[in-house]
Amino acid sequence: MITVSLVTYHTPDAELKQCLESLRSPLVSRIYVVDNSASAVTERFCKQYPAVEYIANENTGYGSAHNIAMRKALQTNEPYHLILNTDVYFNPEILAELTRYLDNNPDVGQLQPRMNYPDGSLQHTVRMLPSPIDVFARRFLPSKIVKRRTNRYILTDLDHTVIQNIPFHQGSFMLIRSSVLKEVGMFDERFFLYTEDIDLTRRIHSRYRTIYYPFVSAVHNHRQESYKNFRLMLVHSRNMIRYFNKWGWIRDPQRNKWNAMLDQLIRENKKIGK
Repeated sequence: MITVSLVTYHTPDAELKQCLESLRSPLVSRIYVVDNSASAVTERFCKQYPAVEYIANENTGYGSAHNIAMRKALQTNEPYHLILNTDVYFNPEILAELTRYLDNNPDVGQLQPRMNYPDGSLQHTVRMLPSPIDVFARRFLPSKIVKRRTNRYILTDLDHTVIQNIPFHQGSFMLIRSSVLKEVGMFDERFFLYTEDIDLTRRIHSRYRTIYYPFVSAVHNHRQESYKNFRLMLVHSRNMIRYFNKWGWIRDPQRNKWNAMLDQLIRENKKIGK
């Protein structure tokens, strides 16, 4: 069985409904909606769903809000927990295949399906661990200048038709073994918004496989708001600085090792494809 956490902040009812409808599965035992806007409108809407537990919260951040839900979820002793964005939707039947894969592969700590844009095209949500140049050059330099570097970082040349073990999963859909969360911990609450997903996935990746599973898919209506909103851009930049302060700006042995393995995998795939 699966517990689920969603974090809302003035989230439109239509978006939340589409997401909650995706969770109409007998495998889902409880959905925790942590509302960082403490909106009476969202609270009333959630009452329509018996599986939903609404939690009003002051805006303590994305990771912190999910942690509120995860502390409750881990007390239920359900085997899996799904961290989900409200702008994600999918056929509920994919949950059976994803949990079956986890059941059969105890060395996998975390799983993400193929993530698509609404038009069906691939969204590159599994990536290399970022270096400072990957993050800041991509954001502040013309795309033509950093195109090659960006493509490497977002694994454009990776074979997305096969299962891959990747150290960074974007936080839109993170299906995690509950026992692993108890072992490695939840989101680092020093990250108010952004980068908490990189940090958590790499902590899990250091002990378990973190798998991209392409045989089922979900849709992520990704808006990339930090690229459009100056305040969110500052929040993103501030949290990237915290991330590199934690893991290393220049020296990061794990990043170097795991990214080199991905480079080698891509080179081998290209040779096979010739």
